[in-house]
Amino acid sequence: MNIDVTADREQMTDEEKELFLCDLKGVCAEYFEADGKYSMDVTRTENGFSVCIIFDAVRIKKFKKPR
Repeated sequence: MNIDVTADREQMTDEEKELFLCDLKGVCAEYFEADGKYSMDVTRTENGFSVCIIFDAVRIKKFKKPR
């Protein structure tokens, strides 16, 4: 799969947000047991963007630092 990454944009499309959240779910699954509902909000700030990811976690998984 080829993905074009474009810098200096003001918005993400709904499709791009869904792709991002799909990738994020895999990472979050390593640390949390979640209900599967994820949402995100991207807000323009003075220094760039503020990205807020929200999901309900049922529990935090235990993990250890690799040796």
